[in-house]
Amino acid sequence: MTTKVQVVGIYVRDHEEALEFYVGKLGFEKHTDVKNGEFRWLTVQHPDQPSFQLGLFVPGPPTQDEATAQTLREVLAKGAMPPLVLEVTDCRATCEAMRERGVELTQEPTERYGSVDASFRDPSGNGWKVVETRR
Repeated sequence: MTTKVQVVGIYVRDHEEALEFYVGKLGFEKHTDVKNGEFRWLTVQHPDQPSFQLGLFVPGPPTQDEATAQTLREVLAKGAMPPLVLEVTDCRATCEAMRERGVELTQEPTERYGSVDASFRDPSGNGWKVVETRR
């Protein structure tokens, strides 16, 4: 019987670039960083969610052949992956703090559906929504 989801992975174009963004700009913490041959298992976690990790994976061997990895890199660069969601208590304040750390918003905070949300992309093209907790 399963008890929880521990790691959800996303593709990134470069481990170091992704690590700098997620730790340096979004405030995540590095959790695991190990290599097995050419494969690198790199995860970060939100400081308020210690049992959940976000895996940062570069497409390539041994999980994909080079042709598949190239296709994944192209799709990623186009921003075609589904968005991830960060829940926040104050969307406008969070976005301002992120902007001060160098995060570029792709959508300014907007009121809709009884909340406020905004969007940004990581350096690899992964889309994120910042959604204010409904009161």
